[in-house]
Amino acid sequence: MDFLNLKGKTIVVLGLANRKSVAWHVAQTLEEAGAKVVYVVRSQSRKDSLENLLAEKEVYVCDVEFEDQIERLREQIAGSHQQINGLVHSIAFADYEGGKKPFHETGKKQFLRTVDISCFSFIAIANAMKDLLAEDASVVTLSISTTKMASENYGFMAPVKAALDSSLVFLTKSFSHFSKVRFNAVAPGLLKTSASAGIPGYVDSYLFAEKIIPRGQAVQTQEAANAVCFLLSPRSSGIAAQSIVIDAGMAINYFDEAIVSKVMTD
Repeated sequence: MDFLNLKGKTIVVLGLANRKSVAWHVAQTLEEAGAKVVYVVRSQSRKDSLENLLAEKEVYVCDVEFEDQIERLREQIAGSHQQINGLVHSIAFADYEGGKKPFHETGKKQFLRTVDISCFSFIAIANAMKDLLAEDASVVTLSISTTKMASENYGFMAPVKAALDSSLVFLTKSFSHFSKVRFNAVAPGLLKTSASAGIPGYVDSYLFAEKIIPRGQAVQTQEAANAVCFLLSPRSSGIAAQSIVIDAGMAINYFDEAIVSKVMTD
C-alpha cells in the first residue's frame, strides 16, 4: 500500500549540503516513495562536491540571498516541469562573525542577514514558485523545537526561527485567496548535522539532550525527515500553518530526577 500517495509527485528540495543534511534524508525518503525530487543547492562548488551523490539527478543552483538567482531557479524549473506538488525549504544560516556574544550585542548586519537567508528566503521562494505549485501543494520548512528557550549558544537564531514560524500563518492565509496550498514546519530538537556542528557549544547541548530525552537517544535526522515527508503527502491534508515538534519528549523531562540529583550534588 502506498500510504503517502507521493508516487509520481514532483517535489523541490532546497538546502542539500551533504549526506548528513535533513534535505538529503527527505529526498531519499521521497524517492523511496516514488516521488520525483528536484534538488537545489547553494552554489556551483557545492554542486560539484555532490557530483557523485547526485549523479543523474536533476540539480539546480540557487543562493537564496540573491533575488535574481531565485527568479532564475523559477525559470529553470518551469522549463522542465509544468507543475510541482511540494517544496521543502531546508535552509538556515546564522552569521556568527566575531564569535559568541551576549544576545544584546548582536550586530544589525548579522541579524538582518540571518533573517534574509533563514526566514525571508522561505517567503521569496514561495512567491516565486506560486504559479508552479499545484492547487493543493504542500510547502514545508525546517524550524526548531522551541523558540522560547534562551539557549545562549544558539544566540539570535531562535528569534529568526520564531519569525519563520509566524510566516507559516501569513503564507497560508495569503495563498488561500487563490489556492489550497498548505504551509507547515517540522521543528526538530537537536540533530547531528554538519551545519549544527558549527554552532559554538552545540555538541555539549546535543549530549545533554540525550540525557534529558526519556528514551536516552537524541532525535535522529531521519525522524525529522519522515515528518517532512508526511506533511508533503495528501495524508496530512488537514494540517496547515503548524510547526510539528519532533523532540522525542525532551520538553517534558527537564526535571528528570537523575539529572536534578546530579546537578545538585556536583
